[in-house]
Amino acid sequence: MFSRRRALFGVLSATVLITSLSQAGGQASGLETYRDASAPVDRRVDDLLRRMTLEEKAGQMTQIRVGKLRGDCQYANGPLRDDCMKTVLQDAHVGSILSGGGDFPVENTPRAWAETTNAIQKFALDHGRLKIPVLYGADGVHGHSNVVSATMFPHQIGLGATWDPALLEQLGQSTSRAMRATGVFWNFAPVSDVARDTRWGRYYETYSEDPYLAGTLAAANVRGQQSHVDDTAQLTATAKHFAGYSQPLNGHDRSPAQLPVRLLQDTFLPSFQAQFDAGVRTVMINSGAVNGVPVHASRFMPQTELRERMGFKGVAVSDWQDMRYLVDRYHVAPDYRAAIALSVNAGVDMAMEPSNAGEFTSLLLENVRSGAVSRGRIDQAVRRILRLKFDLGLFEKPFVDPSKANAIVDGADRALARSAASEGTVLLKNDGVLPLSSGVRKLVVTGETADDARRQLGGWTVEWQGVPDGYPIPPTATVLQGIREAVPAASVVHAPTVPLAVAEAASADAVIVVLGEKPGAEGPADTENPALTVEQQAWVDAVRATGKPVVVVLLTGRPQVLGSVLGANALVAGWLPGSEGGRGIADVLFGAVNPSGRLPVSWPKVVGDQPMSYDQLPGANGGPSSKYDPAFAFGHGLSYTTFATSGLSASAGTVRFSVANTGSRAGTFIAPVYVHQPVSPVLAPENRLVGFARVTLAPGEKRDVSVTFDLRQLAVTVGDVDASGKREVPRGSYEAVVGDARAGFVVR
Repeated sequence: MFSRRRALFGVLSATVLITSLSQAGGQASGLETYRDASAPVDRRVDDLLRRMTLEEKAGQMTQIRVGKLRGDCQYANGPLRDDCMKTVLQDAHVGSILSGGGDFPVENTPRAWAETTNAIQKFALDHGRLKIPVLYGADGVHGHSNVVSATMFPHQIGLGATWDPALLEQLGQSTSRAMRATGVFWNFAPVSDVARDTRWGRYYETYSEDPYLAGTLAAANVRGQQSHVDDTAQLTATAKHFAGYSQPLNGHDRSPAQLPVRLLQDTFLPSFQAQFDAGVRTVMINSGAVNGVPVHASRFMPQTELRERMGFKGVAVSDWQDMRYLVDRYHVAPDYRAAIALSVNAGVDMAMEPSNAGEFTSLLLENVRSGAVSRGRIDQAVRRILRLKFDLGLFEKPFVDPSKANAIVDGADRALARSAASEGTVLLKNDGVLPLSSGVRKLVVTGETADDARRQLGGWTVEWQGVPDGYPIPPTATVLQGIREAVPAASVVHAPTVPLAVAEAASADAVIVVLGEKPGAEGPADTENPALTVEQQAWVDAVRATGKPVVVVLLTGRPQVLGSVLGANALVAGWLPGSEGGRGIADVLFGAVNPSGRLPVSWPKVVGDQPMSYDQLPGANGGPSSKYDPAFAFGHGLSYTTFATSGLSASAGTVRFSVANTGSRAGTFIAPVYVHQPVSPVLAPENRLVGFARVTLAPGEKRDVSVTFDLRQLAVTVGDVDASGKREVPRGSYEAVVGDARAGFVVR
């Protein structure tokens, strides 16, 4: 009996010892488990979390702008200061820092960025009891766009016009390389919202009005950003702004939206689901209110929809100061402490609190001690944040090499930027004047945006409202420069005024008028009149009156109502095409690139069309055709050759057809594939985009194409007016639509 007990005790002791060593992970080699890179991430998180004080946990839930660490510890730029950093990083234990638009170092170079992020990281690690690295974030919305020497890619609306996921993945990889080289490992991009209202100042930050196209392109960009091929930590992208942000009732940014739950679930959420499926690690919560409830205070949005129904498991961060806005703007909380409790309990894991880290953390602690926020909820949020940092590799690679930063960032991937600009250029109208001959003798280039890099680059370039007056402009090829390079032997006259343009047109082969809008972002970019101005229309009218061919190039962040400009010989949508935009557009104008861009949004005829999209629901007064009457429809885009589709057939989830190039030039054809539902349990759009094919063909070439799609794309929220039912795919008959052809299939 005694020997049996001793034997059993020995077995149990050995088991306990083995288990203890296993749980300790790296402790056998002198490391705490959370510092052991070979230990499973879940165990590392558990180990670190149990070692943390409540104060340290509250700090991890805080993100503050870099301005609080330097200069005057407020808004003035300047060198980093130890006393400022102590207040934020040591006293408040803050775990994340961000550069808002314009928060760049005194010397805005990649090396200075890397040195700044390294210095912040070093202070945090040197003065942090547990050596938890800082996660640094910034808005790299079209390249590493705060850095003046970085390459600025086209904004998302122009990239949406490419219908090219492979290109979007390449652009994501490029942006990731540039940001990681400077120590920025959290990018607040891409925007997942669907475009609905051209009055909205953030319209140009969206990919498309269609949820499938927007989600497909955003997911590709996420895959590119989060890919990893070098010796730095990884980068996380952000799906934003969850959700319903892009159709405010009055068209103004951060304004309330009224969205029936069915519309929310069937139209505004699918583009986010595509990114969640692609593995995006963070989500930013919508700054606005939906159906009378600010999303930062809604349990339905961050909990029911985001977590339970859509399966997102990463970190949910607030937008700029949005917890405080629950008091100051929305008045749903009596004070900041109550607002913090409301938002954290709703499911927001981290506060982008730009101005006062200590106030946020102290009030969060008061909420925990009073029972307004549970310790379990704090642990849940911090667990997600710590896991993100471990997954990115920040514990192993918290620093970057400043000596490499300039070479990686400065002027990188200019050829890719040029290709993106030309691919996203949409030929809206052409009476045969384009492409222009490379043998032209004289061209007049006019319009207020022909040689204006600031307008061409748009907002979120160096600063959030665009490049500030008096500040160095990122290296940019304007349209004027691109045209001059394309035809070096021609006389290219820049006519900055209408009288000069008219006078020079008399001896010119053609006139190119480049129009645009002032750069801006968010609320300052809202407009009640998203249309070309009277002066801009008059400019085009004046040169048209000379009788010379007139090509209008539109560098705008939204499809503006064109008025009389519709009468020009050719209309080209160049959007906000970035650093290489001038060259990319010139490639299209002179035929070096055969345009393949298609509208990712509808181009309205009149301002009163807002909000507008092709997928409007049918009505008793004649269906969607009686309401949907744009100047140019969703998916429109001309080429310098012609294409034809034939042989359409369909089954559940697969559509097959042939594409032929029936013209005389090689070109790329984008074939949208729609599905029509003849009978639906609830109102459904006439056609819904479910896929598309990009086919590049030589003259006379023909190719068979197969497009597959997930039947879940056909799901609708069933039920009555209260949308009480689930999202499901109705069984029955459907039709695949490609061009004018239709082919039926059945979902059983």
